[in-house]
Amino acid sequence: MGARARRGAVGGGEEVGRATRAALLAWYRAERRDLPWRRTRDPYAIWISETMLQQTRVEAVIPYYERFLARFPTVGTLATADLDDVLSLWAGLGYYSRARNLKRAAEQVVADHDGRLPDEAEALQTLPGIGRYTAGAIASIAFERPAPIVDGNVARVLARLLGLRDPIESVPVKARLWQEAERLAQGEAPGDLNQALMELGARVCIPGVPRCDACPVSQRCDARAAGDAAALPVRTPKRAPKRVDAVAALVLRGGKALAVQRPAHGLLGGLWELPGGEVEPSRRGSASLAAVIRARTGLEVAAIRPLGEVDHLFTHRTLRMRVFRCDAARGRVRLDGWQRHRWIAPDAFDAIPCGNVTKKALALALGAGGSR
Repeated sequence: MGARARRGAVGGGEEVGRATRAALLAWYRAERRDLPWRRTRDPYAIWISETMLQQTRVEAVIPYYERFLARFPTVGTLATADLDDVLSLWAGLGYYSRARNLKRAAEQVVADHDGRLPDEAEALQTLPGIGRYTAGAIASIAFERPAPIVDGNVARVLARLLGLRDPIESVPVKARLWQEAERLAQGEAPGDLNQALMELGARVCIPGVPRCDACPVSQRCDARAAGDAAALPVRTPKRAPKRVDAVAALVLRGGKALAVQRPAHGLLGGLWELPGGEVEPSRRGSASLAAVIRARTGLEVAAIRPLGEVDHLFTHRTLRMRVFRCDAARGRVRLDGWQRHRWIAPDAFDAIPCGNVTKKALALALGAGGSR
């Protein structure tokens, strides 16, 4: 049964072949962007870049990558670093579990691998935070191992090239994507080949309407021949993000502000923030703020002043936070849900790792005179 007769099934297009591989390599070597992690074969630097690039745009990653390597140039320096220092350099990139896993994995590399990253994908996947994609990227780019990769860009390229018209999240489609990626990785320069797939997806085979006229493999593309490239890959509709309401406050005592640190694991793990918590949408007033602060810190607050609201979009939730300024009475801090606290100068939040939602709240609080 031919490719056209099978349109719509997982087996849609024909296998990618030797000519496709050659075309991808030639295009990549002529057209690739000059990115800092492409100027090195250091496995550690490639690991850092691939971790930062997960769900983050290249343009956003470059300055973080350069600062991170300047501060932690080797696996050993990262392994012995203070986690707060690591999170501080990561602040603003999001998905903070990536930074925590980097630190844990660096410690494991030092302890179990003499400070050198393993050179095989299977061994790399035993390290915290390194899944099949990242392991394949490191093994192929740094060590020239024929290891496959499939990320969002690669999945889109292969789904169109092969004419896969079932939902891309389905188990059969995922298996087919990895099968074809593994087939492509066999041969010379697997690292360049994998980067060619990523580069093609980022610059040419883009979401929505692809730039087929600039594609080196367009003549072999099932979706282009069928005229439905813009409709692929097929995705299952996502649920709308859950709306969450919260309150938080710049709590002042003796000119110092209360900073609280989230637990090491979970959303925004290990980051510092203003004390507060989730509330019902109808209970975002001063009385509710006082009750939340009392329950979660043991402190009584007074002179509560509402300052405004900030919104922040997480992957699966939309947060709307009402921000306050208040004064705390003397007393012992008794935390519920945080692991540590500090009393610091309000402008000293810049020196500790905070997430973007906290930075938004601080900008509002300090801009409204919260440091006085």
